[in-house]
Amino acid sequence: MPERLIVRGGKWQSSGLWVRYGLIIHPTMGAVLIDTGYTFHCTRANERSIGLRAYNAILRPELIDAGQPNAFLARFNLAPRDINYVIITHFHADHISGLSLFTKARFVACEHAWETVCKASYFGNLRHGIFPELVPKDFKDRFQPLSGKPTVETELGINAKDIFADQKILALPLPGHAIGHFGVILRMPEKSVLYAVDTQWLFAALPDKNHPGFPSRFIASNKNHLSISSRVVERFRDNGLGDVVLSHDPVQTPYDIIDVEKNT
Repeated sequence: MPERLIVRGGKWQSSGLWVRYGLIIHPTMGAVLIDTGYTFHCTRANERSIGLRAYNAILRPELIDAGQPNAFLARFNLAPRDINYVIITHFHADHISGLSLFTKARFVACEHAWETVCKASYFGNLRHGIFPELVPKDFKDRFQPLSGKPTVETELGINAKDIFADQKILALPLPGHAIGHFGVILRMPEKSVLYAVDTQWLFAALPDKNHPGFPSRFIASNKNHLSISSRVVERFRDNGLGDVVLSHDPVQTPYDIIDVEKNT
């Protein structure tokens, strides 16, 4: 999409966006995913609704086979059945479209976000890029709400949820982009990393003066909260608390697994 639509003052030329998801090998919980990325369930499944087909037609994502969960996990000698947990940062289609692959995983997400998805009308969900058809039918049976996790204070002075009660993976509230949207702080021995997900789509859009207007802000659940969350992410980065990764910024990070053949 044109860069100017996702960062104020950007160019009118098209800017390609990535869709990241993450794999963590936890010392006691095993293989954990953060989101599932944008999968072929959105682009090729025959049973897709008209709304999902339209969503895909508008975005026209270019999916790479090597970046799909099955192929990606195979690089680590894993399969979808080996994933024990999927941490769902929010319920937009490009973050949950592969949930049905993970038949044995427990799902960790914001309870309010899930309840909102359940209560909203089809068109209410559609307006925010949410398609309940992508959620497994037994989601409720495998759901672990963040509200039930211990609370810890982060380096930012903001409370987060300690997902596995060991202070290694923290769910940091970053509201604004979507209801219940949160980032993930990974506390590794060498440094911490904040996966700030969709707080903004580009790093260039984080400063107040560069926050995009319509249509990007139309998608946001709360534009005022979005501004506050952007400043939180900037503070984490600028105060040297660790690295920051955004879901869609196309600049390569040290945490990306690159497909050599496609260079993406």
